[in-house]
Amino acid sequence: MDKKYDVIVIGSGPGGEGASIKAAKAGKSVAIVERYLEVGGGCTHWGTIPSKTLIHVIQQYAELKQSRLFDRITRQLRAEYDELIELVESVVDQQVRDRQGFYDRNDIDVIHGEARFVDASTIEVREHDDALRNFSADHFVIAAGSHPYHPDDVDFDNPFVLDSDTILKMKRIPDSITIYGAGVIGCEYASAFRGLGVKVNLVNTRQRLLEFLDDEISDAVSYHMRDEEGVLIRQNEEYDRVEPVEDGVILHLKTGKKIKSDVLLWANGRTGNSAMLNLEALGIEIDHRGNIRTNDDYQTAVPHIYAVGDIVGFPSLASAAYDQGRFVGTHIVDGVCTDHLVHDIPTGIYTTPEISSVGKTERELTEMKVPYEVGRSFFRNLARGQITGKTAGMLKILFHRETLEVLGIHCFGQNASEILHIGQAIMSQEGAANTIKYFITTTFNYPTMAEAYRVAALNGYNRLF
Repeated sequence: MDKKYDVIVIGSGPGGEGASIKAAKAGKSVAIVERYLEVGGGCTHWGTIPSKTLIHVIQQYAELKQSRLFDRITRQLRAEYDELIELVESVVDQQVRDRQGFYDRNDIDVIHGEARFVDASTIEVREHDDALRNFSADHFVIAAGSHPYHPDDVDFDNPFVLDSDTILKMKRIPDSITIYGAGVIGCEYASAFRGLGVKVNLVNTRQRLLEFLDDEISDAVSYHMRDEEGVLIRQNEEYDRVEPVEDGVILHLKTGKKIKSDVLLWANGRTGNSAMLNLEALGIEIDHRGNIRTNDDYQTAVPHIYAVGDIVGFPSLASAAYDQGRFVGTHIVDGVCTDHLVHDIPTGIYTTPEISSVGKTERELTEMKVPYEVGRSFFRNLARGQITGKTAGMLKILFHRETLEVLGIHCFGQNASEILHIGQAIMSQEGAANTIKYFITTTFNYPTMAEAYRVAALNGYNRLF
């Protein structure tokens, strides 16, 4: 046995970071096992950080191309994919240094290699030189993350067939791309590649885009992507087969349609990274997508082995994973944790423009027979929207007709993911503090996009009379 710890965490993404730092600050001896040479996990290297950085850089490029002030200069601009990725890598490198600094300052040992359980108290780590080392602990936290789902009949070894990890390794910007799967990842990349002038086919396996959103927001997103950005959206379609050809890929749909493009981005589902951990031998249950079943305290069937983050499934958000990790760290240290994820988890989608929401949708409130009213503010009518030219989008407040309680906030537009948190803060208040009257009586900076709350609240309040 190489060494024994109080806590061993498998995976250095947000969930692993939250758990390891919480335990270490309480005086526990902690090690974190990371299969790759640098810390940060999929969130830092292939998921949230690089994708959002790439999207931001492309948005900057698209704005420059559309600039009227410097039209003669910007019309000559052309982005190269490797230059974009260099900018992405600079942010990733900084994030890695920051994350490694957290572990160093908290005396957390970082062990690089592939972990698997030998028994309920021991893991074996295969290091990058194939050396095997065994470590034991009183508690384990599995925060191994997830990877893109690969159906067996799709050849992902073909250079024209990509997923959300390998798309960052492309050598050039394609002339056309087909994106299969119109969830968050698919819509974000569809919007980004249109910003580069790429012809985009977005194939949705469902009847509407992002159907978990409020219907009006979903409709607005569909309209904007189709009519304003020029994305070709095909709804309610399923693939039959993928045919790589000499100069690209043909996606065959079950309806008989064929879509030819330079590359195919497969963005339809993810799978938990549980296959190599030998969890079945411990009696730990795994579902068909590789996700680990846990109780409300994130304990598996073996109580001293916890799991957090993408590997437990919903909500599969980096922000939630970090909180889950901290809750587990508290449970390990104190034997109990009374904190839980917020009931209404905010959603942020980084299309152009952004989408963000928290709380109930109109559809849900109607099904629940809640007497609600709607307040809207359109960004085209806001002074700040007109000043910045960011006039696409709206803020929508759903509130109870009788108590005026805020029930849901839905936003589509510039900085939606930031603006949303104002409404979220009010929704979390108790009693009379959680009503649209806060937005009506509060003085907002002018001109700002946040002023949309006052406009929307007044718009809805006036509907009551």
